[in-house]
Amino acid sequence: MAQVEATTERIIAADAETVFDALADYSGTRAKLLPEHFSEYEVREGGDGEGTLVHWKLQATSKRVRDCLLEVTEPTDGQLVEKDRNSSMVTTWLVTPAGEGKSRAVVTTVWDGAGGVGGFFERTFAPKGLGRIYDVVLAKLADEVEK
Repeated sequence: MAQVEATTERIIAADAETVFDALADYSGTRAKLLPEHFSEYEVREGGDGEGTLVHWKLQATSKRVRDCLLEVTEPTDGQLVEKDRNSSMVTTWLVTPAGEGKSRAVVTTVWDGAGGVGGFFERTFAPKGLGRIYDVVLAKLADEVEK
């Protein structure tokens, strides 16, 4: 069983604090950023960064739906970590300054992939698919904070 990783990043024309605050706002902004691949979004505890417990279903393909229950932590400044209670999936958001009035937002998701032929296809195609989904999230984030 090999680890699968998908990483996407974007430069956003807003300061890092503004971008991070929007990402950490699970009870408000975050739901607006999610494309049609996400359903049944629900904040179950907290709602702002550390201590949040959030649920959603992620449909990465027509056949693959993940039921996610995510615990949110903030291990360092500018970092949100979402650990799925239902699987090995961990998504890390990192927001850092990238010049005057700009920031870099990087999202990385890792999980333990399947073995065998199915695992080969998962390692080959899942990162690209998840990358496309998170490209949309980051584009919506940019639209939200660059207003």
